[in-house]
Amino acid sequence: MTSTPERQNTKTTSIFHLANLAARFPTEAETMLLDMRLTDEAAASARLFRIYKPAPAHYHKTCDEYLLVIAGRGKFVVDGGDPVELGPGQLLFFQRNTIHSIPEIVEAPLVVFSVDTPRRDPADVTFVDPRDGTAATFIRTIPY
Repeated sequence: MTSTPERQNTKTTSIFHLANLAARFPTEAETMLLDMRLTDEAAASARLFRIYKPAPAHYHKTCDEYLLVIAGRGKFVVDGGDPVELGPGQLLFFQRNTIHSIPEIVEAPLVVFSVDTPRRDPADVTFVDPRDGTAATFIRTIPY
C-alpha cells in the first residue's frame, strides 16, 4: 500500500491531503476550535479546523470566509437566519462582518476547510456577546 504524504510542496505550490491532516486532530480541546494553518499569505489564508464545542455568534472584521465541510455534520447560522445542517462536500460563504455561529455539532468529528480572503489574523474574532469568549478561548493553532 502506498502512503500519501500529508503535504507535498515546492516553492510555489502545495498539495495537502485533508483527510490525513484531519485525522491528526486530538479527540478533545480546551478551546472551541483547533486549527492548522496550511497557507498564510497576505491575500488569503487556508486553514483546516476541527470544531469541538458549539461556537456562539461572532464575526470577523477583516476577511470574507469560505467554509467547506470535510467530515462530520453541524448546524450553522448565518446573519440571523435559520440553522442549516451542513455535511461533507457542502460549502458556505459569507462576507466579513457577517454574524455567524455553529450552535450544534450533529456528527463529530466536525472538520472544516477554510479560505479567508484576505488573510485572517487568529485574533480577528468578535463575539456578539463578549461574555461568550475571546480569541484565546475560541481557537488555538496547532502545527500540522
